[in-house]
Amino acid sequence: MRYLVSVIDDKANPGSTDRQPVISAFNERLIAEGHWVFAGGLADTDTATVVDNRGEQAVLTDGPFVESKEYLAGLWIWEAPDLDVALRLATEASKVCDRKIEVRPFH
Repeated sequence: MRYLVSVIDDKANPGSTDRQPVISAFNERLIAEGHWVFAGGLADTDTATVVDNRGEQAVLTDGPFVESKEYLAGLWIWEAPDLDVALRLATEASKVCDRKIEVRPFH
């Protein structure tokens, strides 16, 4: 089963910025164990553009779709046999990247 693993940062209490070496080592382990599908960090929320084309004309708005102190800072997509394994990995990931992690299975 595949899981979307969201890395959540907090503007009021951000995680440490020196985590890249341990994140890279964790990613290498995910690859070696067959859990890695994809990962990526995201640019700051002030670079976001929201597109709404539900009406007669598309509306583009600068900034995130929700103003919040917490925001999506990056993501992984993992392959894991079950939720227990995904949650065990997410527990390690939270420590490794010094941020909250949300785990959601794909349909």
